[in-house]
Amino acid sequence: MLLTNNNNQYKLLIVMFCFVTCCTKSILFSQILPQEKMKYKTISQIPTISNYNRIICDSNSFGFYLRNLELKISNNIVYLYNNTPKYNQNAQYAIIKIDVGNKDLQQCADAVMRLKGEYLFSLKKFKDIHFCFLSDGKPRYYTDYCNGNFSYNKFKDYMNYIFSFANTASLKKELKHINNVEDIEIGDVFIQTGNPYGHAIIIVDVAINKNKEKIFMLAQSYMPAQEIHILKNPNNNNLSPWYSADFEEILETPEWTFTKNDLYRFP
Repeated sequence: MLLTNNNNQYKLLIVMFCFVTCCTKSILFSQILPQEKMKYKTISQIPTISNYNRIICDSNSFGFYLRNLELKISNNIVYLYNNTPKYNQNAQYAIIKIDVGNKDLQQCADAVMRLKGEYLFSLKKFKDIHFCFLSDGKPRYYTDYCNGNFSYNKFKDYMNYIFSFANTASLKKELKHINNVEDIEIGDVFIQTGNPYGHAIIIVDVAINKNKEKIFMLAQSYMPAQEIHILKNPNNNNLSPWYSADFEEILETPEWTFTKNDLYRFP
């Protein structure tokens, strides 16, 4: 009888251990709760992981602008330019509240240019808004296009004009290469050119710990043209939607694989 009681107590301890362990793993797995539940209004409201703090950004910087982009809270569905849901709904953590337009134009590199253009437009730095065409590599200036009409609608017309004649190849030529991923900043771009096409994603937030180790958050559009969205981390649920800058050679995102050599920055 005593032996039986001891066995029962032993089994009870095992069950309790498993319960605590499983619960602990569940908490770690869900360290940053999903946007569908939390409904964060801006990127800046998405928590960092333990012991990391967001890097400080000047209030007029591109980094500050990106970090404070508004997020959709009505739903967490990525829609295409034709208002149909994207086939793959497993890539996004959250969706940035910027329209995609009604044409198949605002794809990957276009989304990067759109965010840069929106930032400059918000500061009324109209003379700084320019992007190069693929055909001749020459910049097309917003001030020339708008001819004195600095309305937001005219700005969006200009961006569609750029999207029609620019791509990852033309954008990459405008950027400067960053040799060390540890130097990553908000606004940097992972970009690849290719045949027939490449891909580009933009860093929209960065955090750092006391050991100077960085984590970063990514956003993309894709093909067909679709709403810009924050990417999940497909390889680390504990860290998602953040990514560690301490990756080896390969950066795997939900829909594209980059390397350390693919990091670039706007001049």
